[in-house]
Amino acid sequence: MRTGIGFDTHRLVEGRRLILGGVDIPHTHGLLGHSDADVLTHAIMDALLGAVADGDIGQHFPDTDPQWAGADSLALLRAVVARLAAQGWRVGNVDATVLAERPKLLPHIPAMRERLAAAMGVGVGAVSVKATTVEGLGAIGRREGISAMAVATVFPDA
Repeated sequence: MRTGIGFDTHRLVEGRRLILGGVDIPHTHGLLGHSDADVLTHAIMDALLGAVADGDIGQHFPDTDPQWAGADSLALLRAVVARLAAQGWRVGNVDATVLAERPKLLPHIPAMRERLAAAMGVGVGAVSVKATTVEGLGAIGRREGISAMAVATVFPDA
């Protein structure tokens, strides 16, 4: 068994959709990024890549490459899982937390878990997604951005 940690942050801006865990969340602002800027999915991808010491998403999907412009992060997650499988690893479980003042995410967490689980080829019970605020502190507290962190375990594919 191996474990990896992932973290991502993106700035909130007007005129973009807010996508977290592959779910389009109604909100006045969305996350700025080269892809769909799904910080939750990005943190999970980095955790999975970290677990097998295979770099990070910036290495595999650089924001300098036009092919990743507007990319669906769930498709990128599927590519990461396929990359791990090619190296002999399978996803065990993921535990992730989104840090955001607004919008309230609790109603969207079941859909996030379902979409993430499907993209990783695991049961929903192997995917935990939580949300918290930062009590108004820092850039996230000022509603300037959203962050996510994740821990993932992988197992040798026997």
